[in-house]
Amino acid sequence: MKRGEVWRINLDPTIGSETKKSRPCVIVSRDAVGILPLKIIIPLTGWQEKFEKAKWLIPIEASSHSGLRKKSAADTFQVRSLSEVRFIEKIGILTEKEMNAIEVGLALSLDLNK
Repeated sequence: MKRGEVWRINLDPTIGSETKKSRPCVIVSRDAVGILPLKIIIPLTGWQEKFEKAKWLIPIEASSHSGLRKKSAADTFQVRSLSEVRFIEKIGILTEKEMNAIEVGLALSLDLNK
């Protein structure tokens, strides 16, 4: 399980508006950080045109490389740390360009551009 990989992850149980069910997620945690069996992830959801205005929703194209079957959005506002037990299967990996865009979304969501 490495940074940039896309995995199908079981996100349930959830509460409130948290992203639910089993879905693709991208690992964003550094490979060399942490001793616990946890990874920091960002869930992916199907792209909607209204997401264009939400700069924290990063478009990710469907491709054989990403393993995604449809255009998706990395929801950087839903970043979280999860147990590796929730990880079901690796489905792909994102490009460096896509990971850089996700980093920009994370900086916006976490207000790191001070």
